Amino acid sequence: MKNLFKYAASYWKAMIAIMLILFVQAYCDLSLPAYTSNIVNVGIQQGGIEDEIPEQIAREEMDKLLLFVSEEDGQKVMDAYEEDTESYEKDAYVLKESVSGDEEQMKELQDILKLPMMMTTGFESGSDMTKEVESQLKSSLPDGTVSEDTTIFDIMKMLPGEQRTAMVEKMGEQMDDLPDTILDQAAVSYCKSVYQDLGMDMEKIQTGYLAKTGGMMIALAFLGMAASVLVGFLASRVGASAGRDLRGRVFHKVVGFSNHEFNQFSTASLITRSTNDIQQIQMLIVMLLRMVLYAPILAIGGVFQVMKTNVSMSWIIGLAVIIIACMVLLLFVVAMPKFKMLQKLVDKLNLVTREILTGLSVIRAFSTEKHEEKRFDDANVELTKTNLFVNRAMTFMMPAMMLVMNGVSVLIVWTGAHGISDGQMQVGDMMAFIQYTMQIIMGFLMLCMISIMLPRAAVAADRVEEVLKSETIICDPERPEVLPEQGEGVLSFDHVSFKYPGADEDVLQDITFTARPGQTTAIIGSTGSGKSTIAKLIMRFHDVTKGSILLNEQDLKTLSKKEIREHIAYVPQTAWLFSGTIADNLRYGNENATEDEMYHALKVAQAEFVEKLEDGLQTNVAQGGTNFSGGQKQRLCIARALIKKADIYVFDDSFSALDFKTDRNLRKALAKELKNAAVLIIAQRINTILNADQIIVLNDGKVVGIGKHHELMENCTIYQEIAKSQMKGDVNHV
Repeated sequence: MKNLFKYAASYWKAMIAIMLILFVQAYCDLSLPAYTSNIVNVGIQQGGIEDEIPEQIAREEMDKLLLFVSEEDGQKVMDAYEEDTESYEKDAYVLKESVSGDEEQMKELQDILKLPMMMTTGFESGSDMTKEVESQLKSSLPDGTVSEDTTIFDIMKMLPGEQRTAMVEKMGEQMDDLPDTILDQAAVSYCKSVYQDLGMDMEKIQTGYLAKTGGMMIALAFLGMAASVLVGFLASRVGASAGRDLRGRVFHKVVGFSNHEFNQFSTASLITRSTNDIQQIQMLIVMLLRMVLYAPILAIGGVFQVMKTNVSMSWIIGLAVIIIACMVLLLFVVAMPKFKMLQKLVDKLNLVTREILTGLSVIRAFSTEKHEEKRFDDANVELTKTNLFVNRAMTFMMPAMMLVMNGVSVLIVWTGAHGISDGQMQVGDMMAFIQYTMQIIMGFLMLCMISIMLPRAAVAADRVEEVLKSETIICDPERPEVLPEQGEGVLSFDHVSFKYPGADEDVLQDITFTARPGQTTAIIGSTGSGKSTIAKLIMRFHDVTKGSILLNEQDLKTLSKKEIREHIAYVPQTAWLFSGTIADNLRYGNENATEDEMYHALKVAQAEFVEKLEDGLQTNVAQGGTNFSGGQKQRLCIARALIKKADIYVFDDSFSALDFKTDRNLRKALAKELKNAAVLIIAQRINTILNADQIIVLNDGKVVGIGKHHELMENCTIYQEIAKSQMKGDVNHV
C-alpha cells in the first residue's frame, strides 16, 4: 500500500493545488442546500422577508409594541430607531444604520421584541387565546369603561404600568413552551405585515430576494463546476504523468537487466507490469485525487452543516453510515481474495498468449492447435470467472447503496414531516437536511468504492516496485576505467570459469585464450558445450564466476558496459531485426552512417538483394524481420555490425542459415574488410572456420584443443569427429 501512496506523493505540489480547489468545490456544494432552504423558507413562505425585527415600522404599530415591554426596554427600542415622516404612506420609525450593523444590539432587540411581536400579531389576528385574554380584561374593568369599539390595545393603555407588566409576564410564561421556530416565524410574519401597512411593494421585495438568492446559487454552481473540471484536469494530468514516469523507470530498469533478471521475471510478466499494472496505479491516483481527497471534506462539511440545520435527525446519518459499513465489510470478505488473484491471472493469460503466438509456426507444423486453444481457453476462462465474480459483487454494491440512500430520504421526510407539524422545523430545512445527508452518504460511498479498488492497485504497485527495486547482478563499477581511443582490440580469457546463478555445475571451466587484431579466432564444439556462453561473457551479459576477461589488458569488470560494447560489434545467434526500415536497422550500428557506407556494408555481408528491392534502404521491415528469410536476416545483421567499425567482431553462429557459396564469399569479404580487427567466430560448421588463425574446440565446457585446422586434425579427437561427420573426402583441405 505504501508504494501506491509513494508514487502519488511524488506530485505533492499538484496535490496541494488540488486540495485547495477541492475546498472551493466543497464550499460551493455545501452552500447550495442552504440557499435552497432559504428560497423555500424565506423566498416563498415568507415572501422574501428575512428580518426578525422590523427595519421600518409605522408609528402606531410601534406604540402597540411598546405596550408589551417594560419602560426600560421601551427606551432601548426607541433609541434604536429614528423618525421618518416622508418616505412612507404613514409616519414611521426606521432602524438606525449603526444598530443594524451591530450584531449584539440586534440580538438584544430581538430578545426584547420577539414576544411583543407575537402578542401583537395574535391580538390583531383574533386568535382564540387572545380573544379569551381580551374577554377577561374587559370583564375586569368597571361597567361603562369600555365600548364595543374598544380594542385590547386601548385596554392595555388604560391599565397601570405594574398591572400591564404583570399581565405580559404571565402571557410570556404561557408562551415559553412554544418552539423557537414558531416565535421566529411569528416575528417574520409581523415584519411582513408592518411593511404592508407602510405601503411597501411586497412583490418587489420577494422578487428581489429570489433573484438575489437564485443568482448566488447559479454563481456557486458555476464556480463548483469550474473547480470540478479543474480538479479533473489536474488529477488526470498527475495520473498520466505518474503512469508515464513509472513506465519510463520500469523500461529503463528492464533495459539494464541481465539474463538472470529476465529469467526471474518472465517477459509476459514484465509486459503486464509495464502496462496493466501501471494502468491500475494511474487510474487509482486519478480516483484518489478526485474522490478520496474530496470525500472527507464533503462528509465533514456535511456533518457540520447538518448539526447547524437540525440535530434531532442526525441519528439517521449514523444509521445510514453503519448500514453502508456493514455492506462494505461483507463485500470485502467475499470479494477481496478474488481481487488479489486478478493480476496473477492476467500474467498467466499473457504468458500463454505470448508463447502461443511466438511458437505459432511450430504449433501448426505439429497440428497441436486444439491443444493450444484449450490451454488458452483454460487461462481465459479462469480470468473471466474471477472478473465476473468481482463485477457481480460490484454490481450488487450500487443498487444496495441506492436503496440505502432512498430509504434514508424517506426516513428524513417522515421524521421531518412530524417536525414541521410540531413547528420544530420548516420545509426548507428538511430539504436542506436531505441534501446534506446525501452528500455525507456520497462521501462515505466514494471512500467505500475506492477501498474496493485499492487492493488491486496496491498489488499492482507492489509488483512494479518489485521490478524497480530488483538488483541487477551485472553493474558498472563506481569509478569505471576508460579504454584508450586507439586501442589494439586484444581480447583475452584468463582461466575463466562460469556457472549460471542457482546452477550446481560450471558451464565453462578454466577457459584461456587470446584473440588478437588481424586474426580470426574460431570456437567450435558440440551442442551445449558453452560456445554461445563465451559470446555472452564477452558482451558482459553475464559475469565470469572465476578468472577474468581482459580487453586491451583491462578487466571487463573494471569497465562500464557501454565502454565495452562500444569496442565490440556483436551478431547474435538469433538474427533479430526491428520494425522500421532497412536503413533504420543498419543505423543501430552507427546512427550517422551514410547511404554509401550502408551499401558498402551490405555488399561485404553479401546482402546485395537490398539493391534489387523497389524501395532499397527504405524498405519496411516487419517486427522481428518476418518479411525476410533466415539467410537475409543474418546478412542484414552482419551488415549492421560491420557499420559499427569496431575493434572486435563477435559472430555467434551467424552463418548457419547461409548456403555454402554465400558462406565462402562472405568469409572472403570479411577477411579483407576486417583485416585489422580481432574476429571471433562461433560456428557449428567446419567449412566456416577452416581458415581461422586459431580454432578453440570445446567439449562439456572445457577447452580440449587449440590450434589451426591441420593441427587439430592431427591431435584433437573431438575436432576430428566433428570434421568427419561434416566433410567427405580429404578432411584436411577445403
